[in-house]
Amino acid sequence: MAVSALELRPRNAVALMDAALRLCTRNAGVWALTLPGGAAVVAAMLYLAESVRMGWPLVVPSLLLTLAWFLRGLGQGATCHYVQELLLGTQGEPSAWASLKAALARMPALFIAVAYLLGLNTLVVMVTGGFGYILLQSHGVGYAAVMQGRGSPLKLYGTCSRLLGPARGTALWVRALMSVQVLAFFNLHIAFNFLLFLGRKLVGVDLTFAERFASLDNGQWLIFLAVTTFALFEPVRAATATLLLVDGRVRQEGLDLLASVQQLPSRDLGRPLPPPGAARGAAMLAVVLGLGLLTAAPAHAQDTEDAKPLAPSEALRRLGEVAEACEASADEDAADLYAPLESLGPGEAVKLDRFVRRVERQAFDEEDCDKARATLTQGLTTMGATVDAQARADARAATARAKDILARPEFAEAAPKAEKDAPEPAAPPETPGWWQRFIDWLGEQLKKLFEREPAESRQQTAQPILSGMNVANVLVVVLVTLTLAVLGMVLLRALNRDKRRTDAAGVQVSTVDASTLAGDAHHALSRPPEGWAHLADELAARGAYREAVRSLYLALLSRLHRDGAILYDETLSNWDYLSQFRGRAEWKAPFRELTRRFDFAWYGNLPVGVDGYREFRALTEPLLAAPSRPEVAGA
Repeated sequence: MAVSALELRPRNAVALMDAALRLCTRNAGVWALTLPGGAAVVAAMLYLAESVRMGWPLVVPSLLLTLAWFLRGLGQGATCHYVQELLLGTQGEPSAWASLKAALARMPALFIAVAYLLGLNTLVVMVTGGFGYILLQSHGVGYAAVMQGRGSPLKLYGTCSRLLGPARGTALWVRALMSVQVLAFFNLHIAFNFLLFLGRKLVGVDLTFAERFASLDNGQWLIFLAVTTFALFEPVRAATATLLLVDGRVRQEGLDLLASVQQLPSRDLGRPLPPPGAARGAAMLAVVLGLGLLTAAPAHAQDTEDAKPLAPSEALRRLGEVAEACEASADEDAADLYAPLESLGPGEAVKLDRFVRRVERQAFDEEDCDKARATLTQGLTTMGATVDAQARADARAATARAKDILARPEFAEAAPKAEKDAPEPAAPPETPGWWQRFIDWLGEQLKKLFEREPAESRQQTAQPILSGMNVANVLVVVLVTLTLAVLGMVLLRALNRDKRRTDAAGVQVSTVDASTLAGDAHHALSRPPEGWAHLADELAARGAYREAVRSLYLALLSRLHRDGAILYDETLSNWDYLSQFRGRAEWKAPFRELTRRFDFAWYGNLPVGVDGYREFRALTEPLLAAPSRPEVAGA
């Protein structure tokens, strides 16, 4: 609902941040205006990072990133306009299309602001080492200030500082609170890996390459997380910028309203302001004279009871006709005499109506123009004095009105709720939803079940034993308990399975019959390590380096299984072998590197040349040529 800035209460940084988050979660318009620019920045940044990694030309990726950044600035401006219309607009519910059109209308200024803010932030970070980015906070509302059309875009920082006013300190703390993006960064990483874990454990999908990509030691994944977090906080930035400008306006026009009203000029036509007592006496005398003149003649019931009071413009027109008919005054004098009528308030409309009808009756009905001219001149002069006196009284009354505004609950700290003497009228009950009806029904059934117990004292109790809220709490506790029990059972089964595999590792190593697996070319135990290594050399001689890398990795798995370092199982992934590694400590690092290279080559379809095969062969050779452990050889 649109409200005036004077009706809003000044907020601190935490309240503004909370309001921005609530606004973003309840309005789809802010997301519709910021997501296109955010998605474009994410895609352009990933394309640039991939071009740098692969050594491609950077002209096109840089150009795309620049265009995406300008598109992001256009979306920020449209979102700021949308939020401002949502808070302070008077045209009803705002439209995203209308805000986008407003941003397109200010597109040159927005593009200047994009370049200005990018250059300013880069310069501040380079010169101050990042500290100035935290201390200089006014330009954070740059897009919102541009959309208001205040000042020149080339002097954006000064314009933002002037619009914020006393809210500059709040803007500093809001920028500090935006560091919550670090938590969002890690939450995104955890959530994505949790989804991969569920997909692998519950669905059985092989997501080895995806799990390897979504690792914190992968630079591209870090860039993706950082840019995605930045894009997700775009609506919050626009909302906080607009709310900060509104807060600055509230502080300047609301908390400083008392000082502003006391400096208002009085409408005394340049004359010095009389002392308070004299001004009060003159005002009272002028009001008395005006009331006496306007109400001196009795009003006819037929003219005033049913008729609507004349508007000031209609009264001016009819008085002008009387003056023209009776030649009351010249045009120069008429302008000075009639001007006070435009300043009369709505409360004087009835008196003005009676005055006009009285002058018209004297001029037209009684045909006494001399009397009408005298009444008209005297009445207009008295009304002018009344308006001047009322203006002085309004200037002093504005101070009391400002104090009343500042004394409203919106500008004061919330007081503790007092005990109400009389109960408020009950609101009409809302129709409960299906979930509430189900909870109530379940509560009634459980209540009946408990009432069957032979307890007379419990039957005599007036209030019900269980309510819908209590039943819901019991259900929540039961569900949480069952969930923890299921998770505990799954964990115990997994630990027992790993223990059985570890205990039976030596027996399985010695009893595996390779002859039964000779027909399975995908099984690592179908060949001895030397056989896989020989096959790898043959494949490399034919130029099949990718298949040769796979054969070397299978030779490594066969060797580690025979040494008892791993328990080979086709249902496990390569990284499961690494997590369950039981071999020599110095072998784990090369095994991790070989697993990473194999996943990128085989599952990632990366091309492998002769140099890549030679490097893989050089890393594998020490593990394949190392002597077996004595206990395994003896077995």
